[in-house]
Amino acid sequence: MLPPPTEGTAAVAARVAAARALQAARYRAVSLRTNAEADGEVLAESATPDEAGRKLLAQAAEAMRLSARGYTRVLRVARTIADLAGGEGVARIHVAEALSYRRQAPRS
Repeated sequence: MLPPPTEGTAAVAARVAAARALQAARYRAVSLRTNAEADGEVLAESATPDEAGRKLLAQAAEAMRLSARGYTRVLRVARTIADLAGGEGVARIHVAEALSYRRQAPRS
C-alpha cells in the first residue's frame, strides 16, 4: 500500500500557477514567459546558484560530462524547482534535485 499523498492535486496546481506567475513577472521586461525560454544573460541573472550550488554543479558537470546545453538545462530546471518551492534564489538543494532528474549512462 502506498501512503496517502502529502499534497493534494489542488495544492500542486496552486503551486504551479504561482510559479508560472512568478516567472512571467520575472521575464516581463524581456518578453519571455517561463524559465524554459530563458537563455544566455537572462538565464545567468535569474538562475545563478548560490556558492554551494555552483560547486555542486561544477563537480557534476565534470563527472557527468555535461555539455553546455546540458549545463543550461540543469540551471533551468533548478530555477523552476526553486520557483515551485517559493525560493528567492537557486540553492544547492535545487541544483541537486535538478541533477537527480538527468539520465545516467549505463555503467559497465
